[in-house]
Amino acid sequence: RSEIMRIAAATLSAVLILGSHVNIQAFSFVSKTTRGPVALSPFVNNFGSHKSANPTMRKSQLSLTEADMEEALTVKPIKSLDGTVTLPGSKSLSNRCLLLAALSKGNTRVENLLESDDIRYMLEALDQMNVPVERDPDDKTAVTVTGQAGPINSPMEGDEVCELFLGNAGTAMRPLAAALCMGKGKFFLDGVPRMRERPIADLIDGLKQLGADTSCVESTGCPPVTINANGINEGKASISGKMSSQFLSSMLMASPVAKGDITISIKDELISAPYVALTIGLMKKFGVNVKVEGDMKGTPSFSIPSSEEYISPGSILVEGDASSASYFLAGATITGGTVTVRGCGSESVQGDVAFANVMEQMGATVTWAPESITITRDPSVRLKGVDVDCGEIPDAAMTLAVAALFAEGPTTIRNVYSWRLKETERMKAIVAECTKLGATVEEYRDYCVIHPPKDNKLNDNVLIETYDDHRMAMTFSLAACAGVNVHIHDPGCTAKTFPTYFEMLEGITSR
Repeated sequence: RSEIMRIAAATLSAVLILGSHVNIQAFSFVSKTTRGPVALSPFVNNFGSHKSANPTMRKSQLSLTEADMEEALTVKPIKSLDGTVTLPGSKSLSNRCLLLAALSKGNTRVENLLESDDIRYMLEALDQMNVPVERDPDDKTAVTVTGQAGPINSPMEGDEVCELFLGNAGTAMRPLAAALCMGKGKFFLDGVPRMRERPIADLIDGLKQLGADTSCVESTGCPPVTINANGINEGKASISGKMSSQFLSSMLMASPVAKGDITISIKDELISAPYVALTIGLMKKFGVNVKVEGDMKGTPSFSIPSSEEYISPGSILVEGDASSASYFLAGATITGGTVTVRGCGSESVQGDVAFANVMEQMGATVTWAPESITITRDPSVRLKGVDVDCGEIPDAAMTLAVAALFAEGPTTIRNVYSWRLKETERMKAIVAECTKLGATVEEYRDYCVIHPPKDNKLNDNVLIETYDDHRMAMTFSLAACAGVNVHIHDPGCTAKTFPTYFEMLEGITSR
């Protein structure tokens, strides 16, 4: 089923690209006669407990052939990016809004919902559990959710198991694993092969501390997950925040539908704290106040008394995706063009807007408005390599890796161990693809140092492997800003979060 959905996503993306007003001379699928086989740089062993770059890599990913080139999209040389981009809805906010709306008292209209694979998995799960979700026939980005005024129970009878397939959507798997423990019924949560490599043990451990009957099917500490739900009375849990902030966010969102008081504490450190702040802020919009004690960058604790309950705000607008903004912000910074992204700005609740500050450190000029960011660079100002802690912006940090190829001097991207646990093993993937473009990359456990090619001249006609990772496809499209052709393998993987990305990129491109 996962392979069928991957092919469908690729087909959808191709249709969107070919059926839109895209300049086909600029973005074209490569014929197998265009060039011969292209070899991917071999992977070496990972650090720590990781023994391979990605155990589920297809054989073709290790030796790309003419057949792979047929699935590639060519991004032709880009001279400049100029214009205004209206961002699609945030993936993180979209799935959080859907879940909180389902747990709330009353009906909630969710607007500017991201149209993507991850959101479809959440919507399908709610449908399967008989949570009424009405689609707006006139607006594909709007739905109305009928809240359950409490936990979501299994629609199955007796000992029948409700099986949910969640693809590679971490923003569906983790929150649902926590929320479903608060209701009643038997559940089985699974996903694509890569999802079965993405750790969830810290979340399962925290839920068990609260009294939940849940476990990972395998000893890997990854999905599939089984849940024998009978509600949660009250309790305290101490969990790790070193691997992913989604574990904490998932427990926080589920806690208000428990029967008693819940306290969750971080026992070591909390990475990606802005995402937790985003979660708490969204919970407040649905009527729940979370009491926070301690420093969010240290070992904070969070309390949700039983008196707190979700109440629908009536309607909620999903903010534009700040991670997606990074590609356009970086493109303008690299080329010296001027780009405005609309949908997130100085009042954004998303941590990834801080990526604009990193571009400013490299030499860009940034202008902030409440709901937009405008960025440019004086062509006389050379881009500078930077040394940045990206622990709070791990998704946008991928875009920094490609911007680093255009800088003077090395760029160090720190505190991104979470890259190794994402849609693919992103550290290995970034090292491999930057190397193919001509960079020299030093790889360490949780950071890398990127030395750009001499005179910032990237290799032409490189085939970029995307590893079924949407952000790899979008990030490395910017290599075309070096005046070279870039071939993006499996461009359809962008359907996970941004199926119209290449269309939007072409809309502001000049050559």
